[in-house]
Formats: sequence, C-alpha cells, structure tokens
Amino acid sequence: MPPLPIIEVAEALLERIDDIGLRLAERFRAEIESYGNEALIPFETIQLSATRNMRLMVRHFTSDAPIDTGPPRETGRIRAQQGVPLAETLHAFRIGFEFLWSELVDEARRHSEVADAMLVSSAAEVWRVAGEYSVAVAAAYRETTSELMLQREHERSVLVEALFTGVIADPATLGEASRTLGLPPTGRYVVVAADVPSPGREALPGIEAALRVSRIPSAWRLLPDQQIGVLSFPANKQAAVLKHLRRRGVRVGVSPPYDALPETPQALHFARLALAGLRGRSSGIAQFDDNPLAMLVAAAPVEADRMVRVRLGPLLTLPREERTRLLETLEYWFAAGGSAAETGRRLYVHANTVRYRLRRIEELTGRSLVDPQAVLDLGAALQALPVLNGADGPR
Repeated sequence: MPPLPIIEVAEALLERIDDIGLRLAERFRAEIESYGNEALIPFETIQLSATRNMRLMVRHFTSDAPIDTGPPRETGRIRAQQGVPLAETLHAFRIGFEFLWSELVDEARRHSEVADAMLVSSAAEVWRVAGEYSVAVAAAYRETTSELMLQREHERSVLVEALFTGVIADPATLGEASRTLGLPPTGRYVVVAADVPSPGREALPGIEAALRVSRIPSAWRLLPDQQIGVLSFPANKQAAVLKHLRRRGVRVGVSPPYDALPETPQALHFARLALAGLRGRSSGIAQFDDNPLAMLVAAAPVEADRMVRVRLGPLLTLPREERTRLLETLEYWFAAGGSAAETGRRLYVHANTVRYRLRRIEELTGRSLVDPQAVLDLGAALQALPVLNGADGPR
C-alpha cells in the first residue's frame, strides 16, 4: 500500500481528473501530428482516452491492486484501427506519464507531510507503470495490425479472384474494387501468369512490392499451379516490368495490353496461352502479341500437331542431320523474306545451295514455295513445330 500522504495526493488529483484529462488531450493535439488531425482522431476520443487512462494511473497510487492493462490495450487497438503510427501512440503515453509525474509533484507541494523519499519512491513506481503500459499498448497495437492485415489480404484476395473470374460487372462495384486493390479505374493493363515451383510457393516472391517501388500498381493471387496478377502501367514502363519479371528466372506469360478492367478474364486466358507456349523451357517470358500463332498452337496442341504432321510430315521422317538442315534453311528463308541470296548469307552457304534445299523441301512436302497458300501453310507449321516440341526451334 502506498504511504498515506501519497494516497491523499492521488485522491486530490482524482477530484479534478476531468480537467487533467482535458489539458493532457490538448497537449497531445499540440505535440503529436496524428493527434492533431481531427479527421483521423476526433478530439473527443482523445480526451476520453486521456481521462480514462489518467484516472487509472492515478488510482494505482491509492491501493496496492495489480496494474490493469485493459485500458491501454484498448487504446493500442483503437490507434491501430485509426492508422496512427505506433511510434506516435507510444510517444503519447510517454507524454502522459511525464504529465502525471508533473501533476503528482505539483500536488505534493501542497501537502507538507509528503517527504522527498516518498516522491522518489513514487517516481520509480510511475516509470514502472509506464513500462508495463507501453508494453501492453505495443502488444495490442501489433496484434490488431496483424488482424487488420490478414483481413485486408483476405478482402484483396477475394476481389482479385472476382476480377479474374469476371464476377464484378457493374461500374460502381468495379470502381470500389479497383480502389481497394490500388489499381487505377482506367488505364493500360496487362495480366501476368507464372508457373509456381511447387504448390503454395510464389513464382514471383516480392513482385508486388518491387513493382510498387517503380510506381507500377498491381494485384496478385496465388493458385496451386500459378501465380497470376494484373498490372497497370504506361507503355514507357514496359521495359521495367519485363525486367522485374525476367530476374525471377521462371516461366512467365504476359497478355496483350487492354484498357478496361472487365476484360481481365480474357486477358488471363491470353496470358495462360502465352505461358503454355514456353512448355519445355525452364524459364523465360512469352508475350502473347510477340507470336499470336504460337499462342494459338499452345491453345490447341492436338489440332496443331496434326497440322504440322500434314504439312511437314515427310521432312520430319528424314534422318536427323538432313531434317535439321532443311528445316533450318526453311526457317531462315522465311526470316529473309523469301530471298535465297540473303538466306545464304545468313547461313554462310551459296545461294544456289539454298535453292537446292528449297527444291528438296518442295519435293518432299508436295507444296510449291511460289504458291502463296502453300507458303502460308508451311510457315504456320514451321512456327507451330517449336511450340509443340517445347524447344526454341530448328536452329
């Protein structure tokens, strides 16, 4: 039990505790930035909290009851919900205990029976209580922050899922979803799909934070087999996006750009087609618009396989060395715009050698390379071949 003179000092403070709480609240508002923001923390709530906690602290000096950390824990929870930084919340409690000590000393001067030794003992008790209060405030603040983060992540996850599945249709709900996800309501978007290394593990760990540093907003969802995300960025930041994706060293498919969030489900389909085009590779980035035909082949592999066998079947049955030589020549001929001379230059062979190989291809396939339809068919089959084989091509 505290000495009687100290109890009398505390009881005197309790008689004017409302005034003490008001003055403390005004000091909070003057010295702490967040507490001065009326929109963030109404002054009435500051005054109520200051008065309640001050009453609790003063009452501690009237009995030997254990410290009640309930009110400071409640303050910690409320400040976390209001978004007040923890440092400012703890600073408020430091100010509060300094204020309490000042009030105790001023009141003690009116009580001649209060000895200096009693004040020294009370000072030690004030700072002991301050320590326990601070621990309680910080613990409750962190617990609440974790709960809020989990709640927000759950909400974000649901909204991202709704965005990718097309559940969100009306403009009002879509606008609210975009604000919650941190995406602009209009702009230039792309969808990214990446193969995960194993179920439950992110393919692109830390990608959202990394993109945020580059001022590229995004929203992501982790599925058992893929990590998918929608990104918003201007065209001049495409290189930065690809750099972030490439450094992860995984397979990534990127949709064509689009300008309306309701188109996200279709963009996800395109991103997954682009990702399927990387079949057989350990890493790489495939953008749908880079090779739409390859994406379509990936979407219909059975039909594409039949097309390849019908158009290139005789070539594919040749011995490996001759098969590779002819397919390589045909590929370079397409790349050279149908010029035998340019093809020879790129392959380091004479143009007549190129022409001989092209005639051999015509004989085997039964299709003339001066027939536009035949050229179109062979070109499509040639582009489909590496996608089906999961390789870079006949080079």
